[in-house]
Amino acid sequence: MTQHSKIFAVFPGQGSQHVGMAQDLYANFSLVRELFEEASDAVSLDLKKLCFQGPDSDLTLTENTQPCLLTASVAAFRVAENELGFTPGAVAGHSLGEYSALVATGSLQLAAAVRWVRQRGLAMQRAVPVGEGTMAAVMGLDDALILTLCKKATAEALKKREEQSGDSDELSVEAIVEPANYNSPGQVVIAGSTDGIAEAIHLIKTDVEFSGGKIIPLQVSAPFHCKLMAPARERMAEIFSQVSIPHQAKMPICPYVPNRTARMTREAGLVFELLVDQVDHPVLWKQSITTLLDAGYTHSIEFGPGKVLSGLIKRIGLERKPTQLSVNESSHLKSLGLALRSLEGANV
Repeated sequence: MTQHSKIFAVFPGQGSQHVGMAQDLYANFSLVRELFEEASDAVSLDLKKLCFQGPDSDLTLTENTQPCLLTASVAAFRVAENELGFTPGAVAGHSLGEYSALVATGSLQLAAAVRWVRQRGLAMQRAVPVGEGTMAAVMGLDDALILTLCKKATAEALKKREEQSGDSDELSVEAIVEPANYNSPGQVVIAGSTDGIAEAIHLIKTDVEFSGGKIIPLQVSAPFHCKLMAPARERMAEIFSQVSIPHQAKMPICPYVPNRTARMTREAGLVFELLVDQVDHPVLWKQSITTLLDAGYTHSIEFGPGKVLSGLIKRIGLERKPTQLSVNESSHLKSLGLALRSLEGANV
């Protein structure tokens, strides 16, 4: 295999899934069928049925979405690896996608990772009672204003709780709003208590300090990547503390960029620590892609359903205009093959 030193591979997170994902790859490549069988056996679930037939209500359950999306994303990568001899120069994954990236680079084993992300999904869903936490996407504000918005929204939610109940400590979820995903310039997802997010929505509509900003509530089942996920963090720390030696993280075949630090690393000893930290800290996606572009990577390939990450990378690299490709069905291999031959011809 040839390592393509100017190409970085990216892997999507929850929200990119759809019924029918990876079905074309499954029909055309035996290695994908074997991969789905291995992953399904690992969690005693028919991931093929969930991915190809749904229904959507089952696929979007967090504990199902995460193993399905990981499997579909890794399948796309393995096809490119096997058919075209593709090896990336670096990888990154958005939230759940970080597990896909680590499996693709050989740092984690597929079967173990599928089990872990199913537990991750269950733990994240159970961390906050249904209806008490949510998320929203904020556009048009810089990062400093986002932090101000979160602080003001948290203070307003706490004030109203105290006025209404007299003792906010009796409430099951802390009043809080925090940045959850730094997705691209001018787009940050915030997460927190339902009343806190409601205050953020009200502030953007009424407070002149946030004029020019726009906020869109997200249809999610929990407030991911904020400190309300502390119980899920504890659960993942417990799971990883019990990992047997054969399943310990290995050194990846290329550098990866963790969500938590946005710095390239190949340190296997930090993999589990960073995955634990990721649960209740924001995804530094904008910063991660900036790190890769600053390092001289010129091409990105998105492995898995959808093109959400490609859209974000386009906005992050607006001035540098990185070449972007995606692989989630067999017809995409031709475009990728042409791009790889072009780069090899240029001795990249």
